[in-house]
Amino acid sequence: MRENFRREGDDSQGSSPSPGQRLRSLLNAHSVAGQVFALELVLAVVLAVVAVLALFFQAEGASTQEARQRSIVGAQTFAHAPGTLAAMKSANPTAQLQPQAEAARKGSRVDYIVAFRPDGIRWTHPDPRLIGKRVADGTLGPSLHGKMHTTTLSSAVNTTVPVIDKDGSVVGLVSVGIRVERTTQRVVHQLPLLLGSAAGALLLVAGGAALVNRRLRRQTHGLHPAEMRRMYDHHHAVLHAVREGVLIIGSDRRLLLANDEARRLLGLPPDADTQRRRVADLGLDPQLTALLASGREATDEVCLAGDRLLAVSVRPTAPYGGPTGNAVTLRDTTELRGLAGRAEVAQERLKLIYDAGLRIGTTLDVARTAEELADVAVPRFADVVTVELLEPVLRGEEPEARAGTAMRRMAVRGAPEAAAIYQVGDVISFVPGTPMATGLADGRPVLVKDLHRSDEWRRQDMAGTQRVLDAAIRSLIAVPLQARGVVLGLANFWRAEGSVDFDEEDLSFAEELTARAAVAIDNARRYTREHTTAVTLQRSLLPQKLPEQSALEVAHRYLPAQAGVGGDWFDVIPLPGARVALVVGDVVGHGLHAAATMGRLRTAVHNFSALDLPPDELLNHLDELVSHIDTDEARAAGHAAGSGLDGDGAWPGSFGSNTEEVRAQEMIADGSRTGITGATCLYAIYDPVAGRATLARAGHPGPTLIRPDGTVSFPDVPVSPPLGLGGSVPVETAELTLAEGSRLVLYTNGLVENRERDIDTGLELLRAALAGSADRTPDQICTAVLDAVLPAHPSDDIALLVAHTQLLDPSRVAEWDVPSDPAAVAHIRSACLHTLGNWGLERIEFTTELILSELITNAIRYGTQPIRVRLLYDRTLICEVSDGTSSSPHLRRAAATDEGGRGLFLVAQFAERWGTRYTPGGKVIWTEQSLDDGPGEAAPDSDDDILDQWDDVPAL
Repeated sequence: MRENFRREGDDSQGSSPSPGQRLRSLLNAHSVAGQVFALELVLAVVLAVVAVLALFFQAEGASTQEARQRSIVGAQTFAHAPGTLAAMKSANPTAQLQPQAEAARKGSRVDYIVAFRPDGIRWTHPDPRLIGKRVADGTLGPSLHGKMHTTTLSSAVNTTVPVIDKDGSVVGLVSVGIRVERTTQRVVHQLPLLLGSAAGALLLVAGGAALVNRRLRRQTHGLHPAEMRRMYDHHHAVLHAVREGVLIIGSDRRLLLANDEARRLLGLPPDADTQRRRVADLGLDPQLTALLASGREATDEVCLAGDRLLAVSVRPTAPYGGPTGNAVTLRDTTELRGLAGRAEVAQERLKLIYDAGLRIGTTLDVARTAEELADVAVPRFADVVTVELLEPVLRGEEPEARAGTAMRRMAVRGAPEAAAIYQVGDVISFVPGTPMATGLADGRPVLVKDLHRSDEWRRQDMAGTQRVLDAAIRSLIAVPLQARGVVLGLANFWRAEGSVDFDEEDLSFAEELTARAAVAIDNARRYTREHTTAVTLQRSLLPQKLPEQSALEVAHRYLPAQAGVGGDWFDVIPLPGARVALVVGDVVGHGLHAAATMGRLRTAVHNFSALDLPPDELLNHLDELVSHIDTDEARAAGHAAGSGLDGDGAWPGSFGSNTEEVRAQEMIADGSRTGITGATCLYAIYDPVAGRATLARAGHPGPTLIRPDGTVSFPDVPVSPPLGLGGSVPVETAELTLAEGSRLVLYTNGLVENRERDIDTGLELLRAALAGSADRTPDQICTAVLDAVLPAHPSDDIALLVAHTQLLDPSRVAEWDVPSDPAAVAHIRSACLHTLGNWGLERIEFTTELILSELITNAIRYGTQPIRVRLLYDRTLICEVSDGTSSSPHLRRAAATDEGGRGLFLVAQFAERWGTRYTPGGKVIWTEQSLDDGPGEAAPDSDDDILDQWDDVPAL
């Protein structure tokens, strides 16, 4: 066949067809070359037409956009030009504006510039007859409200810009228009160039296609596709698919072709035909060699080839158009007898392997997978099956099999469990030398055909093995469960009297069966390891102990999903002013990535809370953080995918430094990577002094409120997009006034929503579980909710937070208004000290007096009204001084000659904590002092002694 192809190729090259014949051969649609040429030509025409249309529409769109920009620029320029406002306010605006408008129109080459009053009466117009008449356009509404308005029609673009006085009123309007026909003239002038370029490209592509197809026609000898496909199919079938040996032997008695079956039957090396070896050098039986070398015809002559008997037929190839030689066919007659007897057994084994693939590994549970292996093998392959696994496998760890390694029995099938030597759950250490220990050590299956004659097997337990023999068990195969070269355990197959003893074929089948089970067990083991790691990481990232505070009594629950830990979290964060922040969030997805992302977000929430941001600002910052995380990970994924980058490390088709950023954003939008972060969050701040809670949420389920009388409601809290998807959408907040004894319930969507039920059903179940909870503690409410609402098989994490609100005793709150008079400091200070005495806090009066004196003096000197002082007696003494400015004080290093600048050092020295928080009306400077400073607090000798301790503190 190869010689035939070579000869046809030489003949085709020897002839010299005329140009007309070449053209007809290229256009012949029945040949491969003709079909390829026609397809390339059609594609070239389509691409040329599309390119011309695209350029035309692009130019037309650019012209319209240019007209729009010119109209906007012209209108804004004339409206904001010096003198326009004064002219419109003058007694005769037309006299001043008409010449300017006409000069500007002619200079900017627009169609018209019209100035008119807010009621639509024209002051200017290119046609003087229209001056003083009302504008007929009814689109002046936006411009009369101080906004620029652009109208794009099919033939013109008009922009109207208001002229605004200093008091914000609209004095007049300026309208500039330009007709689109004027800008589209360039498109018409460019059409000949575009069409000429398209025609030239089409000719160039057609010429290149003709050259390529000429070469293709020569290589395919002008064959039709059906002929080529038929020849290839026949050749491929002879070489690989035919289950009869085929040899092609040349006239020089060299081997030209041998199919796979011939190689198998004769034991030929892979390169026997490619190296054109002589028949005498193939190492065949002398009788077969003589027959093949003789060249005579033969029909089903029986020859010996190793231990096979072959029926050999020889036919010459010359009468059929091929080169001189012989075609030889070989049929194996020895295997036919054995195949007929083993066909039924092989079919049953194949079906058992198929069933094993379906029934083993249905769960990611290690113990259940071991039981499935035993269930599949009994009774179709063995009468009894026992399965033992190494102890580390049960914990998800990487095992290490060695002599004496402890194993745990996981399954027994085919015999009563009580009759087995070891029962399920027992720990076994196999004695060295036993078949089980040998198989574990070597990693290979061990066959014991007759247990009665095996002393090694009985070393494990003489009494127990005797019971096995008494139960008529007589044959054993012990197969190590191996995956990725690691031994995970051991599967033991036993046969009793009445069944055929195991043989070598059974050994191979048992190894294949356990290999499938070992893969499933290893998958379950790795899942157990990853699940355990993720759960450990998740729990380590969650609060280990809630902080102490007086505003709320809080109870919580966290339950990981059965399918894998997710990114749900909760938090309780004390804030200045005895306030407390409650946080509940959920990161989309499961596994280590979700848990790690949750840790990052929880840390970010703590950092933002330290800045004392309101809930809406905090969620805006968190949304921006998640967007940055997604962009960075998308960019990293793009760099990791080498196929997506060109040689310069840029995205294909990039034209600037921002292209990679755009590509990262596109990957986030279409979800083209697996680690895209999606998260929701609810953030609430509770103030126990006012009894108010301020809440904001981003894509998260809203809270549930239990009032003191036991009624349950779902407060309306505006919902914003999930974190990372907010973009420019502002976050809105809601304020709730909570009576003392109210319960605020926060949760993630895994509690109320899953595959079996929608969120409305889950919320009704939650409402029913919370009804009548007025007398329950938060911990009891958590237990009741999980008992009533928790799904049978949670597919997502669940975080639940229940907070019992408390109010700060009004007798422990004191407030004073401070006038902007330095003389008032002494009066306020005296009132504060009197209050401390009533509270029994005389031991911290001195430090409190220093702190208040400094803060009140600074507020009077640098702040504005209203100035207020508030003392809160909670777990600490909280001093707050508020004023109407937003400038914050900061520590700085005072020089030795400075008379001031040391006050904040005193505050920082005597207060446990201090800081600033901003309010809509200004700021609050707060300090916290411990109530347990001890009696007899002594005043320092001088300010310099204190300041000496801060010599190394840099200015802040």
